[in-house]
Amino acid sequence: MKITEMLKREFVLEHLKAANKRDALAELAGVFAQGRINVDSEAMLHVLLERERLGSTGIGDGIAIPHGKLPGLEEMVVSFGRSREGIAFEAMDGKPVHLFFLLMAPENSAGQHLKALAKISRMLKDANFRKNLLEAKMHEDLFRIIAEKDDET
Repeated sequence: MKITEMLKREFVLEHLKAANKRDALAELAGVFAQGRINVDSEAMLHVLLERERLGSTGIGDGIAIPHGKLPGLEEMVVSFGRSREGIAFEAMDGKPVHLFFLLMAPENSAGQHLKALAKISRMLKDANFRKNLLEAKMHEDLFRIIAEKDDET
């Protein structure tokens, strides 16, 4: 499974503008509509916020992997966002989140959804990968770093 098959260049946000959890999720979900993916951004935000009510997807080390399943979505999609300042996200370690991978899956894709989450999680366990994402200077560098890690994982 390739994350870069679901993460298009236009789904990478170099500088998240959001200052809170809700706005970060809205910003990350909003890129799909701009990428001409036929989705209801408000419905997606609702699904993400409902998932966050179950427990934060902020897993610590400055990382969050918000995810959910959306009825009517035709394929899994991934967006990435970076916040240099960090966003309060109720992460498990109580620290702000800097790196976000948002995964949205069709309603009937349990196995693939879990495989994608597991792969993103494996990629993010690498401290050098996280450091490289935080230090990347340009949008294209972010996508390249993700693609290279995707190829080796």
